Amino acid sequence: MGKGDRRTRRGKIVAGTHGNTRPKKRVKKVEKTESQEQAKA
Repeated sequence: MGKGDRRTRRGKIVAGTHGNTRPKKRVKKVEKTESQEQAKA
């Protein structure tokens, strides 16, 4: 177990992959407000 093991966090970091052990950071969606919509119009 370690750098070669893809099931561990360290192994995922070395392999450059993601999964349950090392999820990707999600970008939060920003909802449009009325002032933003009026600025475009």
